[in-house]
Amino acid sequence: MIYTLSIGSNEHREENLSLARTRLKEWFPDIRFSTEMDTVPLYFFHSPLFSNQVARFASAKSAVEITAYLKAIEREAGRTPDEKAREIVRLDIDLLMCDNTVYRPDDLRRDYIRRGLEELEK
Repeated sequence: MIYTLSIGSNEHREENLSLARTRLKEWFPDIRFSTEMDTVPLYFFHSPLFSNQVARFASAKSAVEITAYLKAIEREAGRTPDEKAREIVRLDIDLLMCDNTVYRPDDLRRDYIRRGLEELEK
C-alpha cells in the first residue's frame, strides 16, 4: 500500500519537522519528502507561520497501525490536546491517503498539499 502524509508545525518548526522525518525514516526507509513550505495558518488568528511538508511511502502495515505510530511521534514532540486552543501545533502528522482511499479530502485541496504531491510525483 502507498501512504501519503501531511506534516506541519508552528512551534519549533525546524526541530519538530526534523524529528518527524527521522522517526518516519526509521519505520519506512523508502519514504520520500516534499520540500518544506512556510504557510499562513488557516484557522488560527495569532499563530506564527507553519512549516508544512508532504511525504509518501510504501508499507504493508494497516492504516490503523500507521495512524497510531503518527500520533506517537506527535506525542514525542511534546504535543498535548490543550495546546491547539492556544494555537500551538508542535507537530501534526495526518494520514491523507492510502492507495485510492482518501482520509482527508479537504486537505487535498490545499495549495501546499497539491504542490507537495506534484513534487513527489516527479
